[in-house]
Amino acid sequence: MIALRQGAVGDIPVLVDIWWRSVEATHNFLAPDDIAALEPEVRRGLGRLEVWVAELDGVPAGFMMMNGAMIEALFIDPGHRGKMLGTRLISHARELRGRNKELRVDVNEGNPDVLGFYLAKGFKQTGRSETDGAGRPWPLLHMVLPPG
Repeated sequence: MIALRQGAVGDIPVLVDIWWRSVEATHNFLAPDDIAALEPEVRRGLGRLEVWVAELDGVPAGFMMMNGAMIEALFIDPGHRGKMLGTRLISHARELRGRNKELRVDVNEGNPDVLGFYLAKGFKQTGRSETDGAGRPWPLLHMVLPPG
């Protein structure tokens, strides 16, 4: 059974570990040095954004970071992919924000599996950027889940 709870500062080490393993499994466009360079940003986000943890049998197996209606990050432990954790987190985000509001997310263009996940959840691409939010050469696809 999937349980969701708000993240706490004490969760940061285990959530960074989930992030690291998930990125290694899904972000083939990143070199190991790129992943290492991103870790401080992830730690900062986990300390300042709204964080939701998905647990299986009381153990964190995935998480989502939100900033208002923007899903800033959603990562699932690679050993738990396909267990509906991401779907449950998206549903929770929709419940939190209200079904009459849109949700937004940016997806790395170099990550087709994650793009497929969001498309399957009803997100629509609304734009594209040549670089990520920090100006790095990792194109982003801007997506919206319309109200409903």
